[in-house]
Amino acid sequence: MFLSIFDIFKIGIGPSSSHTMGPMNAALRFMDDLRVGGFMGVDAGDVRRISCSLHGSLAFTGKGHATDRAVILGLLGFAPDRLDPDDAEAQEARVREEKFIEPEGFPRLRFNPDEDLIFDYGPSLPGHANGMKLFAYGEGNRQLASVTYYSIGGGFIVTASEMEEKISHKPDALHQVQEAAGFPYPFGAATEMLAMGQRSGLSIAAMKRANEEISLSRQELDTGIARIWQAMLSSIDRGLAKDGILPGGLKVKRRAKHIHQQLTSRHGDNMPMPHQINDWLSCYAMAVNEENAAGGRVVTAPTNGAAGVVPSVLRYYRDHCPGSNDAGITTFLLTAAAIGGLIKHNASISGAEAGCQAEVGSAAAMAASGLCAALGGSNEQIENAAEIALEHHLGMTCDPVKGLVQVPCIERNGLGAIKAVSAASLALYGDGSHFMPLDNCIRTLRETGRDMDEKYKETSLGGLAVNLPEC
Repeated sequence: MFLSIFDIFKIGIGPSSSHTMGPMNAALRFMDDLRVGGFMGVDAGDVRRISCSLHGSLAFTGKGHATDRAVILGLLGFAPDRLDPDDAEAQEARVREEKFIEPEGFPRLRFNPDEDLIFDYGPSLPGHANGMKLFAYGEGNRQLASVTYYSIGGGFIVTASEMEEKISHKPDALHQVQEAAGFPYPFGAATEMLAMGQRSGLSIAAMKRANEEISLSRQELDTGIARIWQAMLSSIDRGLAKDGILPGGLKVKRRAKHIHQQLTSRHGDNMPMPHQINDWLSCYAMAVNEENAAGGRVVTAPTNGAAGVVPSVLRYYRDHCPGSNDAGITTFLLTAAAIGGLIKHNASISGAEAGCQAEVGSAAAMAASGLCAALGGSNEQIENAAEIALEHHLGMTCDPVKGLVQVPCIERNGLGAIKAVSAASLALYGDGSHFMPLDNCIRTLRETGRDMDEKYKETSLGGLAVNLPEC
């Protein structure tokens, strides 16, 4: 399918796109389908009880990622991009106390989170490491409907039947669908993207824009991109303004504000350290991921766990690169979305499916390509920048301590941003020709993720997650 820039960059809440936003979207969709008669013979007025079971990584790290809270809010009708945190908190507390939900269009429904929200620590469901089942019951506890959903990264969800349909598609199905829908540049791989650019004489950003404008006006597209950028900026600014301890029990201190204060106080030094720009990049990225860890509003880029990389590099472009402008910001985000779409389509952006190479690795490739494009790089240099950034994240595990998106995730975004800038710079020094194609790196990401031991893929069962320092 065609992945819009607004599929890759979505405004939502922390701490996880896969474990918070995805389950919320699944619960919301289940209730919407029940409400409109989406299940044969089931009327919303006949429903008396709802239940949910969480499986695989959603069970193992669900508490740390607030997956239970996300399901409750989704059942109540909340969506990640339009959630009022204060209202949500009050509504969740009411459900936990009263053991009922009252969604619009339904009678009062029994939902006791202690009994009807089950963390199943058995084997994962067959379709994906992030699986969940939602059930609707009528009078006499008779099951009326049951749907299996998979949270596949970046807030995306699919049902089990949709997953099976995707698996059964032929490799060229994406191109057939895009061409039939009238997209002018239906590239499904980096090699195709470069070939189309050569034939058309257009940049990657221009081709991406042409595809987007099939369904959006230019004004709608530009307004939406500006909204995404402003949301990214706001997440940085909020992170830079707050201090204290992050929730979850690890007692991790917020550091971005303190680092920013020190960097600001040194501004104008006659002899600044040459590596100080790395500190700015880390500071911006950590600010976003501290906000994410606190359950604040961030932009999936392409996931919440990697939400700090693209905003950090884009803020670096705006504030530290001579000649930066609004057109460059738009070019950056369109290009980054094109690269993110290729990685999601051909491999994964899910830490539970392929480790952190799929999250921070993908984000670094997107940021590197965006920066290279904004600084005037050719299509070939942009592809090279993405390849360099992704190649040097291959094999990275996802093993968060206590299932929280804090250690090592917050610092990891800072290092991902630094790698992205280095990758863009290296690519700009070359002519775009290089040894390893981006497509090969994406394929390796997929194969490495498939072969990686499950305990290193967001289950908190191995690696850093179980090697805590003695206190």
